Amino acid sequence: MDHELEYRAVLAVDIERSSGRGNVALLRIREVLATALRASFEESGIDWNACLRDDLGDGMRVTAPSGVRKTRLLHPLIHELSVRLRAHNRTAGPATQVRVRAALHAGDVFVGRGGEVTGRPLEVLARLLDAPPARAALAAAPETVTASVLVSQHFHEETVRHGYPGIDPDTFREVTFTVKEHTARAWLHLPGLTAAVTPLPLPQDPAAASEPSHMTNRASGHGVVYATQNGSQHIHINGQK
Repeated sequence: MDHELEYRAVLAVDIERSSGRGNVALLRIREVLATALRASFEESGIDWNACLRDDLGDGMRVTAPSGVRKTRLLHPLIHELSVRLRAHNRTAGPATQVRVRAALHAGDVFVGRGGEVTGRPLEVLARLLDAPPARAALAAAPETVTASVLVSQHFHEETVRHGYPGIDPDTFREVTFTVKEHTARAWLHLPGLTAAVTPLPLPQDPAAASEPSHMTNRASGHGVVYATQNGSQHIHINGQK
């Protein structure tokens, strides 16, 4: 058999508002993202050269090596990535600013001898990356926030909710979304924001309006509203609507 079934953690990232910048700027922001990702993986103790990587045009999909703990893809990797992008943006012009949506999932995938990866977990990862709540959250966040991260329910149950060192479950918010045929629950995180900050404005995001979605905010006190939609939205805080 040419493909082996293996349990792998998978990460996908997509640059926000990459279209319309022109070829020169697109080349530059792709380079910035690739450099930041490589450094973040290495800082997390994950061999970048052992990862299986797929070019998504204005982003990248990375399949971690077999046996890598999922915690490492959150901490310190996501923190390192957001910090490096923030450092770049301080001196970059508008055309080369980089903010990203990131998605995390894990599951059994087929890995080919040539490094190709296929399987249902990659389909789920793609839907997470396109989820309206993640788009709207990043659009509404301050410019200093360089990433929105959406983790699957499976990833959250096995990794986030346990509160391993460096991972604070209280900074993740449960959302539900539908992209194409896929409807699911997931958990949204914005590195650099905590559950205690002032609520963000509700953006009227065209991408979010095209697909149904809603969010359940379980924070106490002041929560952070990450998503919006056309029609009515119910935000639950302290048992009240």
